[in-house]
Amino acid sequence: MTYFIDRRANARHKSAVNRQRFLDRYRTHIKRSVEEAVNRRSITDMERGEKVSIPTRDISEPVFQHGPGGKRSIIAPGNKEFVEGDRLRRPGGGGGGGSGEGSASNQGEGMDEFAFTLSREEFLDFVFDGLELPHLERKNLVDLDEVRPVRAGFTRDGVPARINIVRSMREAHARRIAMRGPIRRALREAQEALEVEERKDPVLRHPARIAELKAEIERLEKRLESVPFIDTYDLRYNNLVNQPQPSSKAVMFCVMDVSGSMTQAHKDIAKRFFLLLYLFLERNYEKVELVFVRHHTAAKEVDEEEFFYSRETGGTIVSSALTLVDEIITDRYPPTQWNLYVAQASDGDNWDDDSLICRDQLANRLMPRLQYFTYVEITPHAHQALWEEYEKVEAEYPERFAMRQIVEAGDIYPVFRDLFRRRTVQS
Repeated sequence: MTYFIDRRANARHKSAVNRQRFLDRYRTHIKRSVEEAVNRRSITDMERGEKVSIPTRDISEPVFQHGPGGKRSIIAPGNKEFVEGDRLRRPGGGGGGGSGEGSASNQGEGMDEFAFTLSREEFLDFVFDGLELPHLERKNLVDLDEVRPVRAGFTRDGVPARINIVRSMREAHARRIAMRGPIRRALREAQEALEVEERKDPVLRHPARIAELKAEIERLEKRLESVPFIDTYDLRYNNLVNQPQPSSKAVMFCVMDVSGSMTQAHKDIAKRFFLLLYLFLERNYEKVELVFVRHHTAAKEVDEEEFFYSRETGGTIVSSALTLVDEIITDRYPPTQWNLYVAQASDGDNWDDDSLICRDQLANRLMPRLQYFTYVEITPHAHQALWEEYEKVEAEYPERFAMRQIVEAGDIYPVFRDLFRRRTVQS
């Protein structure tokens, strides 16, 4: 028996559509494998693909084979028990002795694994599937780079793809009427004059005048025929102009506690959370700016390198960071033009009575201007005063304030997905 299996390489993405269909069909299995991979690997190692395995149920390759055809008689050597026409009893018990992943059972079923490699882009698509910035709004016409082409009448210049046939034919028809009108009028007058001359008595006719009129009529008829049906002057094209559109620009404030109470393990978890957030924003949104704020007793705006790798430490005054965020918003990011987001990571430790100041700043200054505020507390211990004050803010702004606890590195991805999951819009 001969089998033909097409295993040619996917040159120039010839099978890219089929691959996408395969990924869509097994999205549930692949997403589960991707989540397990994210929990295994470091968040800093998110920029590469992943080898995943899914059950081979319903996975098969198209196969061409020669059928037996017609009637055949088979002689099995060594047969001492059966003759032609005997009925064989179906064997009981489990299935064959295959060595699949699942052990043999009394139903004769097993489980094999089909392994393949996701590319970097496909892997990140599954990592961030279903995530978005909550309450993202279109703002005023402030970003002239964000435009949309709209129809704006017609123009005489353009590319063939934008030609407006109806308008061009209308212009051609109007031109033909305008150009042929005087000629037709002169032709009609010449024909009437010729008819008058030809009706005269032969003695009174003027042969020269008749010849002149006939020549004029012939000339006018040629002029009528020479008027083109359509001319380049008649062509009209759809005119498109770039119209400024409402902008969906956003800014994300990343606020991280680097005080002495934050152990190195806590700081590593916070950095991983912000790295995941950074990767998500950079991948999904072109118009998102990032502002990095580190704080201990004093807050400071830093760049990306210093935010993730600086070893600065000190005491803890959380309100200093919230005050700095408020000042930056006032100076550079007016809420009428920007969607404002804040993500804060801390171990919950704070200076005495400063938690009350934090609640007041959030409730009265920041939350009325923010689209969303998310707070993650990295601690395995009981919550302190900062968490309790933030709970009061969450009760006041339940749709735009979210807080979660992270105990270990394995909690980062589930908490991140929970904070930025796609919400259904209530009609």
